[in-house]
Amino acid sequence: MLLLLALDKSHNCSLLEFLLFLIETSAQRSHFNDDFTIQRFLRVCKFDVERAKKKMYNYHAQRTASADWFANRDPLLPEMQNLFELGPFLPLKDVDDDGRIVVILRVCIHNPAQHSIANVIKAGLMILDLALKDHVSASVYGISAIFDMTGVSLDHALQMTPSVIKRLTHAWQGCYPLRIQSLNFVNAPVYVNLVINIFKSFMDEKLKSRTLVHKGSSKEFFETKVPQRLLPEEYGGSAGPLQNLINYWKSAVEENSPWLKSGEQYRLATP
Repeated sequence: MLLLLALDKSHNCSLLEFLLFLIETSAQRSHFNDDFTIQRFLRVCKFDVERAKKKMYNYHAQRTASADWFANRDPLLPEMQNLFELGPFLPLKDVDDDGRIVVILRVCIHNPAQHSIANVIKAGLMILDLALKDHVSASVYGISAIFDMTGVSLDHALQMTPSVIKRLTHAWQGCYPLRIQSLNFVNAPVYVNLVINIFKSFMDEKLKSRTLVHKGSSKEFFETKVPQRLLPEEYGGSAGPLQNLINYWKSAVEENSPWLKSGEQYRLATP
């Protein structure tokens, strides 16, 4: 069945080679073995088998090393429920005109005194995993991320240590089977550039070139860069109230709780 997923016959050899690699290394890691996920890693690496092997290894290695992000993924825990009610990570319900998934990250919506950055990231990655679950667009057309910095404070900035930033950047460009088309920062005060520059220090040149800080009001950005049909009313769009989108993803993670918990097994084997 796997071979039927190839974009064309020229990719069959890559698919078969990658499948054999997964079989041969199955004792070293517990990995996804469904056709869709396997093909996502190949697609995002343009069917370069060696790159796909490295990305899949990195994917499992990070999930093993970063238990604070990937373990105990229970959306019904009180601390997670509170974060999902706030809505820090919100993929829009449809793709844009270029087929890309658009995600609004309200990275300063939480209270740093109440929420650890590990739980904020965990909540975001749970929704990201769910958004990517059946969506081929992320590995073909990519993701456009919008970081809404409204309400940013020194306490928010202090949560973003160089270690956290390095791990996040590695997840984006080295682990997840997705193509990042743009990272857009809006409503960002000047001093946020200090944090963004730390992010850039861990990025490759391609991702650096796709990281954009939009000065001034975010109104023009949302009017010109994102289809209005996708955006919640609070961002100038026609897709209904923002609360509807928050409720949608909160319900989605709750309904998919068993699947999210099962993802904890995908890690490198313990020696």
